[in-house]
Amino acid sequence: MNAIVWVAVVVVVVVALGAVGYFVATQNRRRHLQDRFGPEYDRTIQETDNRRLAEQELLAREARVAELDIRPLDDETRETYAKKWMEVQERFVDAPGFAVTEADALVTSVMADRGFPTDEFEERLNVLSVGYGATLDRYRQAHEISGRAARQEAGTEELRQAMVHYRALFEELLTDSTRQKEADR
Repeated sequence: MNAIVWVAVVVVVVVALGAVGYFVATQNRRRHLQDRFGPEYDRTIQETDNRRLAEQELLAREARVAELDIRPLDDETRETYAKKWMEVQERFVDAPGFAVTEADALVTSVMADRGFPTDEFEERLNVLSVGYGATLDRYRQAHEISGRAARQEAGTEELRQAMVHYRALFEELLTDSTRQKEADR
């Protein structure tokens, strides 16, 4: 009888330790995803309406990005892009709708040069969400305004806001490129 009690106690302890380990691993994964994706974590949870599936989606995005050859820009290319951005901003005064369309194309061009896929907007969002979750919603808004600007349905204030949003991601892509290059040294 005494041996049965000891076996039961051991089984209960092993099950309890397993449950605690699972809980801790789940919390660590969740914290990692929240830190990595920022606001995009919450957005994905809301859209999916199932935390486990949303977290699997985010982990799949991480795996996808790990397979890509994301690289920093060299100094000359980065400076060229910075000059192009200044030119786009200057054109905003006379042709705000055109400047917003140019800003969208310039951000996409930087992404392509860095090694990000640029064919489809949703794919861009998914890949950018891994390292740029904090500015991703601003990019969504800018892209939406840019689409309306192409149809001449956006006001000047909206166009100005789109430029601000594009600039946030543009600068982050250039700055991140510099940080990555320094880390590689």
